[in-house]
Amino acid sequence: MLRTLNLDGDRQADLSVHGGPSKAVYVYPSEHYDYWKHEFPEMKLPWGMFGENFTTAGLVESEVNIGDKFRVGSAMVMATEPRMPCYKLGIRFGRPDVVKRFLASERTGFYFAVLHQGGVGVGDGIELIESSKDSLRVSDITALYTYEKHNVGLLRRAIEVATLPESWKSYFRHRLAKLMEPAQD
Repeated sequence: MLRTLNLDGDRQADLSVHGGPSKAVYVYPSEHYDYWKHEFPEMKLPWGMFGENFTTAGLVESEVNIGDKFRVGSAMVMATEPRMPCYKLGIRFGRPDVVKRFLASERTGFYFAVLHQGGVGVGDGIELIESSKDSLRVSDITALYTYEKHNVGLLRRAIEVATLPESWKSYFRHRLAKLMEPAQD
């Protein structure tokens, strides 16, 4: 059963930074596993290695918009934000460099908020039922966090996306304010 905060039987260890309504379900594209197998040929990388709840096919960060709504089983979900990894990913992989490499790869996966609870199961299709009118991709948010930090136009667009969590909008407002400060002589 997929519920508002997570899947039955799943729980997050540190709720101050994990989980919550905008991060109820972590989605990771199966297409990324080949990349990581090439990066870490010595490692076994079974499905779920990145801590995802759903390992998907056909949903990648560059094609999913913040606010896109999907049906999975009898549940309805919405894409909310990319994953920003913490040190625990490095522990899981036994490599302190994995967090930096994960972000640099732009293969972050993303989160779903649960709009309507329902039953889900292995092999359920994930059907797009409504595209976001904002057309801000999950990968755009990752780019703003990593290499597009000074992209004023994209920062302004992100701040206006109603379905982007407030924590991201606040972060981007702060960044935009810093960019707009007059230069000191």
